[in-house]
Amino acid sequence: MDRDEALRLYESMVLIRRVEERLRDDSAAGKLPGAVHLYIGEEAVATGVCAHLTDRDYATSTHRGHGHFLAKGGDVRAMMAEIRGKREGICRGMGGSMHVADLSKGILGANGIVGAGLSIACGAAFGAQLDGSGRVAVCFFGDGAANQGALMETLNVSALWRLPLVFVCEHNGFAEFTPAAQVTAGRIADRARAFGIPAEEFDGNDVTEVWRAAGNAIRRAREGGGPSFLEARTYRIQGHFEAESFVLGGGSYRGAEEIEEWRSRDPIARFRTWILSSGPADKAALDRIEATVGDRVTEAIAYAEAGELADPGLAETLMFAPEPAPEPESVPGEV
Repeated sequence: MDRDEALRLYESMVLIRRVEERLRDDSAAGKLPGAVHLYIGEEAVATGVCAHLTDRDYATSTHRGHGHFLAKGGDVRAMMAEIRGKREGICRGMGGSMHVADLSKGILGANGIVGAGLSIACGAAFGAQLDGSGRVAVCFFGDGAANQGALMETLNVSALWRLPLVFVCEHNGFAEFTPAAQVTAGRIADRARAFGIPAEEFDGNDVTEVWRAAGNAIRRAREGGGPSFLEARTYRIQGHFEAESFVLGGGSYRGAEEIEEWRSRDPIARFRTWILSSGPADKAALDRIEATVGDRVTEAIAYAEAGELADPGLAETLMFAPEPAPEPESVPGEV
């Protein structure tokens, strides 16, 4: 990894973190119109994978999709506006936090339905194979989604047809509020191996490991080698969604010691230490990146707050096809 690539990865992770921290604070202050599911602690996965993708490649996301959107080059201003339900949002304020998408960037959408991105990515990979463009599709999903039947179906089809598809399981240890050990039997990556798909398990909080594994899998897909399966072990520092305490009613599904132990594995702090010790850049360069990112986030918030609320009338326009125009009445004697 050269200096420019290292700094690009660092900037991507810092951008995701600063955006999510601001959304965390705004949610607590009651400034957001709906729930948000934050990506804090998992930034290395989206960043390491998307570093190998272009705008022509496809990616599908989850309800925890801000990090994927930003890592693949989505507009931070448009995303912030979308989360606030503004017309300037990437989906004109009608999608909200769980449905950010930008087809011009190959971002086929975050999705509130658990595991729904699997089938979408499989279809996108099939289309890429048919047009022979060399594009690939990447599907991000969690360990909870790994228990959906759609995973078995897409593993089967992608293996049979050797689709240019990369499965990326972000194993953060929880399916909403339930520890994975209580609902997931065996090793998730073994499900791919049963279909003859190469699978790799690695530390998802080490962006250099993610970058290496994703680079190999995406290169293989581009060259016609078929699908690959990546299982990144990571952890979400925030709750399943902000304000989850109101749902839990005083209960808890994990302890403070567990959270703090994972904080010590913070992917950004680890990568910063690696950069400084390995020599790609010095502290001043990293500090400049952080300052620039801070300015970008501040400007994005101002842009979003100044926007206009979404037009409710768009619901009918976006959800229903227009009625066909009536056939013209015939006039007697006309041929």
